[in-house]
Amino acid sequence: MSTPAIPLATAPTVPIAPTASATPAASPVIGSAPAAGERQRLVLDTNVCLDLFVFRDPRWNALLQALQDGSVQAYTREDCRNEWLAVLDYPHLPLTPADKPAICAEFDRLLHCLPLAEVNTFGLPLCTDKDDQKFLELALQCRAHVLVSKDKAVLKLARKTLRKGMFSIVPPQHWRLYAFPPPAQD
Repeated sequence: MSTPAIPLATAPTVPIAPTASATPAASPVIGSAPAAGERQRLVLDTNVCLDLFVFRDPRWNALLQALQDGSVQAYTREDCRNEWLAVLDYPHLPLTPADKPAICAEFDRLLHCLPLAEVNTFGLPLCTDKDDQKFLELALQCRAHVLVSKDKAVLKLARKTLRKGMFSIVPPQHWRLYAFPPPAQD
């Protein structure tokens, strides 16, 4: 399912300053939060998608439920989706040819696929794993609040993207903590 790119003017972000004790690995802080009534925008890397759709890792049930009930909006892009499809063909995965269509259909139903587009990546940190740079670019393109990743090279960039007010990068075990920011205090 294709969804047009989100115009930058309609995707406001509200920076939240990290606390002094916050570190990306131990206590991630969301870099931008959804505006009132807005769904959180997520980017999920391929390993997180494998856990959700292939391995059905119960630790990420809250994330899967949020995708299914529409309380969050996840995005992919043509190049990210192509990587996903290629990975599903890896022989070590517990998939039969009969499993793949249902898994692909669920992925396509729950993640909105954006076209590959030129994105102004000025200021976007470079990932040491060039294959993962596309997830950072996608997060920038869709104005994601959070990039959920298990990749160490991506997670190492969390402080940089926060400092630049772009988006948070968190491992899936921390997603729930920062999925829905607390209401503003009066």
